[in-house]
Amino acid sequence: MKQKLRTGLVGCGKVGHLHAAALRNLPESEFVAVCARTPGKADAFAAKYRVAAFTDVNEMIAAEEVDAVCVCTPHPQHAAPAIAAARAGVHVLVEKPLASSLADCDAMLAAARAGHAVLGTVCQRRFYPPCQRIRQAMDAGRLGAPILGTATIFGWRDEAYYRSDPWRGSWRAEGGGVLVNQSPHQLDLLLWYLGEVEEVFGYWANLNHPYIEVDDTAAAVIRFRNGALGSVVVSNSQNPAINARVTVHGANGASVGVQTDGGAMFVPGLSAITEAPFNDLWTIRGEEDRLPQWKDEDARLFASINPMEHFHRLQIQDFLRAILEGRQPSITGEDGRRTVELFTAIYRTARDRKPVRFPLAAD
Repeated sequence: MKQKLRTGLVGCGKVGHLHAAALRNLPESEFVAVCARTPGKADAFAAKYRVAAFTDVNEMIAAEEVDAVCVCTPHPQHAAPAIAAARAGVHVLVEKPLASSLADCDAMLAAARAGHAVLGTVCQRRFYPPCQRIRQAMDAGRLGAPILGTATIFGWRDEAYYRSDPWRGSWRAEGGGVLVNQSPHQLDLLLWYLGEVEEVFGYWANLNHPYIEVDDTAAAVIRFRNGALGSVVVSNSQNPAINARVTVHGANGASVGVQTDGGAMFVPGLSAITEAPFNDLWTIRGEEDRLPQWKDEDARLFASINPMEHFHRLQIQDFLRAILEGRQPSITGEDGRRTVELFTAIYRTARDRKPVRFPLAAD
């Protein structure tokens, strides 16, 4: 059995550096190549990491015998390189969200099945210790059945952020706004905790960003297939940014929560993570007094690592190990599609002014 995979990277933007650092340093990876549409950009990125540069995915795969790639292009451009790689039998890890449309998600999943390739999507916040504590408590039955969940983001993005890359802030180039770009982590956690969705009703709006086309705020109510209810309230309109949180309430009356982000929202290449994530709510009987201890542990962990790189590295390592061990990664392509399905449903229900039932097909 292989002990190491030859790895490549598609997309040499800001988040690409987080992937490149992981691919260069992980023992499961031999980082060999990068690919970008602009030759100069590919060459500069490749020189930094001492790998080969390409402008065509298929050429990169063939020339360097690549086993797995990370796709870090803008959201609407995820599908083309992922499909090309998967059809060639190369395993693919795609930055969040998996795509900006369900059609692209379905094409990527079909290509992975046809090429017998593993497809995963990046949601590195699942690897945060406070997020994992919630999942472990649920798996152990300490909340009973989940009956109510919430996901909230009260963040801020200024005009400089939207001008930092030419693709930001438009339907064509970004595929959406706060729902597509900032919310997938919290939506993924909500779905991880609460399960499959039955029906959604919601709205989106652009409230104070007149220089972009897309949503800066959205709100929705969810009915889950297991009977639980949920809500999503996400916004880039609070200056300064406040926080992002996910909470779960159980049938036995216990509640747990995590603040995944606090203060200024993290932007790869532009800002750092300003506050360590922590469990901000925990009422499981007999465990209520553990919050201060956990918060201290989590703060010390964040102070001892580069959090921008560390949790990406954990997920990329899990993905590579899954390939080597012949199993599915912790976060699959199907998981990525579920997040896209949820934000697509919010856009559709706002457009049609009526609830949207699941499952959703591409339109």
